[in-house]
Amino acid sequence: MADSHSVLATLDRGVLRLVLNRPEKLNAFNEDMHRALRSQLDRAHEDAAVRAVLLTGAGRGFSAGQDLGDRDPRRGGPPPDLGHTLETFYNPTLRRLRSLEKPVICAVNGVAAGAGANIALACDIVLAARSARFIQAFSKIGLVPDAGGSWSLTRILGEPRAKALAMTAEPLPADTAAEWGLIWKAVEDEALMDEATALAERLAAGATLGLGLTKRLIQAASGGSFDAQLDLERNAQRRAGQSADYAEGVAAFLEKRAPVFRGQ
Repeated sequence: MADSHSVLATLDRGVLRLVLNRPEKLNAFNEDMHRALRSQLDRAHEDAAVRAVLLTGAGRGFSAGQDLGDRDPRRGGPPPDLGHTLETFYNPTLRRLRSLEKPVICAVNGVAAGAGANIALACDIVLAARSARFIQAFSKIGLVPDAGGSWSLTRILGEPRAKALAMTAEPLPADTAAEWGLIWKAVEDEALMDEATALAERLAAGATLGLGLTKRLIQAASGGSFDAQLDLERNAQRRAGQSADYAEGVAAFLEKRAPVFRGQ
């Protein structure tokens, strides 16, 4: 069973707020944290009361990535099977983040390194404190980017910047990450959680089905042709147009009032 304290979860105004909670380890991932985070993301998928997710970290950082404390090679024994670690823990979490048909906002409150950085980049909208840094730390210990990092960096930044960040492991400041389009925006440290919470609450009050379909369309766009995307848009719009939220949106527009969406 996952340690219930390794990820703190609260649900308020439709926003499931998840806080990575191993601040003494800079929120580095161990098996308990993996299980707890995946369990909460499954909850977000299944619970209609959850209409947006806000992910952040406790303490002075977002996440340092994998906890290496139990992988000391000086202790002897066979080398670890890191492919198994990815397939068992990281990859299911990343797939759930990408497939969740609800908005996922990430508030990066400090350093995001290794897999911690790439989990943040797998979220839909990323805000970062100006003091935050994104570090592809893998090359420092002889590894390759994982948790979707090689995919995200290349698609967003292109090969030159992706290779440089991955090979040099140089910290990328939040302001530069925003300037390059890697994240949505950098904000003042003291304003981060207020702004991220307000954004999450606004999206949670929106037309959940339409937002989820929008997420799916945009994720599919870079991998398909224009004609294929037109077909996907047709299918998605058919579903959205049959929703109660669409009916409410049109009625509110015609009545010159703010819509009250129910996520249906």
